[in-house]
Amino acid sequence: MTDILDIAGRIKEFHSIVPEGVEIVAVSKFHPAQMIMQAYEAGQRIFGESRVQEFLEKEKTLPKDIRWHFIGHLQTNKVKSIIGKTSLIESVDSLRLSELINRESEKAGIITEILLQVHVAAEEEKFGFFPKEIFDFINSLEFLSFKNLKVRGIMGMATNTDDNQRILNDFEKIHAIFEELKSNPNLNQEEFNLLSMGMSGDWPLAVEKGANVIRIGSAIFGSRY
Repeated sequence: MTDILDIAGRIKEFHSIVPEGVEIVAVSKFHPAQMIMQAYEAGQRIFGESRVQEFLEKEKTLPKDIRWHFIGHLQTNKVKSIIGKTSLIESVDSLRLSELINRESEKAGIITEILLQVHVAAEEEKFGFFPKEIFDFINSLEFLSFKNLKVRGIMGMATNTDDNQRILNDFEKIHAIFEELKSNPNLNQEEFNLLSMGMSGDWPLAVEKGANVIRIGSAIFGSRY
C-alpha cells in the first residue's frame, strides 16, 4: 500500500512535469476518501471514478469543488443516479447510453458534458465506438435530437502492450479521429476540445500525440488494494 504521505508529493511532481494545458485526472477508484483528501490538499481538483456506488459515496462526503470524471463503463440502469453529479462522463460508448443520459439530463433540467469513447485497441473487451460507428453516430438524426448533451471530445485507450510503437500508433489513430470530428458541423467546434488518452504507464506518449486530458491512477495513489 502507498504511504499516504507520498500522495501530495506525487501530485506536486505531476503538476510540475505535465505540460501546461494538459489536465490531470487523478484516478481515485478503489482508494479511500482520506487518500483523495491528501491529493486535494496538494491542489488536485479533478478525480476519476469508475464504479457508481463507490463514486456516490465519495461525492456525498468530499469537497463540493471537486470535478468528478466518471471514467468506467456506465451501465444503463445506473445513469439516473449520477446525473448532475459529474463534471464529465468520459466513457459514453453507445447510442443507448447517450439516449439515457440525454433523457435523464432533460428531466433534471441540466446539460451533461460527455466524451465519446472510441475503441482502437487490440483487446476485444474494451468498450467504445469503433471509428466508423462514431462518425455514423455524430451524423445520425438521433444525435441531432439530443439537446441535453454537450460532447466535449473523445476518450480512448491504447492496446495493453509493452510495444511503444503500437501504443503510439493507437494514440495517433485516436488523435486523427478527434481532428476529423472537430470539423464536423454537428459538433460545436469551440466546445469540442478535449482529447482524453494516456494513463500512468503511457501518458507521455499520449501527450506526444495530442492528449490534453490524462488519467493517472497508480502513479499517484499506488496499487489498488
